[in-house]
Amino acid sequence: MRDALERILQQEKGALMVLGSSQQVKQASSGGFALDSCSFTPARLAELAKMDGGIVLDDDWDMILAANVHFIPGGSIPTDETGARHRTAERMAVETAKPVVSVSEARSVATLFYDGEKVALARPTEVAARVNQDLQTLDRLRRRLDTAETRLDVLEVSGLADFRSVVTVLQRAELVRRVGRAIERQTITLGEEGRLVWVQLADLLRGVENLRDLTLRDHIRPARDATIKKAVNGLTGMSDADLADVDRVADVVGFGEIDGGTESRGHRLLSKVSRLPEAVRDGLIRQFRTFDRLLEASPEDLEAVDGVGQARATQIRAFFDRILLAAQHWDPDL
Repeated sequence: MRDALERILQQEKGALMVLGSSQQVKQASSGGFALDSCSFTPARLAELAKMDGGIVLDDDWDMILAANVHFIPGGSIPTDETGARHRTAERMAVETAKPVVSVSEARSVATLFYDGEKVALARPTEVAARVNQDLQTLDRLRRRLDTAETRLDVLEVSGLADFRSVVTVLQRAELVRRVGRAIERQTITLGEEGRLVWVQLADLLRGVENLRDLTLRDHIRPARDATIKKAVNGLTGMSDADLADVDRVADVVGFGEIDGGTESRGHRLLSKVSRLPEAVRDGLIRQFRTFDRLLEASPEDLEAVDGVGQARATQIRAFFDRILLAAQHWDPDL
């Protein structure tokens, strides 16, 4: 579809396409001609766009169903568009609940109307330049998140964690998630040319939502699923301005005094132990009750927990020894 739109723009023609078929689409259509077994290709769509009237595709965009169609959506449907083609596109999108694309011949811009939104599809070269710049920003934000998480690791292991350090991780995790979603929306418009971006994006966003959820589970009281879900919804629903306010974030997720101390349950740190099942992780936390006691546990103590075993107990103890050693050599000015 992206290739087809590029072809239409290059031939300096306008177009109006309904991307899907239904009874509502048929009722709002007049004239034109049906196409029998006409599979979609970019070249075919671009050639049909040279004719007057609109084009109708099936729901999967595999077949071109009709061309040279006159669309007559309800004139009472509100629209702020001024051009006839764009007015029709917006009204068709509302009336049929199908994606509708309008290509402006004068401005050489393709616009998608769907689900109450209007998205101008910029040229791939323009989108790619913006996406690459945003990826660099996301990379910096991810590094800041990793730094905040490392600092929280040390504070939790040292018994010095406070809600401010926890909120910093939550803020940066949510910011990374938001920037990532914004890049996703732009990358979709690149079509096949966005494959490399998807790989980079997946790498930068890997584990961010899990980090957020485990951090909340470690420090929210009580740590019930409903409480965690409420906190997540609160975070994702905050405005960008509120997200930058430490006190506001602490209030939304249900923390106490921002500079007050907090003790981790250990969910997030235990998730870093290689191949440790979630059920075993939860069993360790239930058995030892506090993270301090868990850090002090001997291999024999760990082995007594269901599902641990000798090899896994040795692995967990070695992991605890490494993070305790790292905490001793941590630079508090970082």
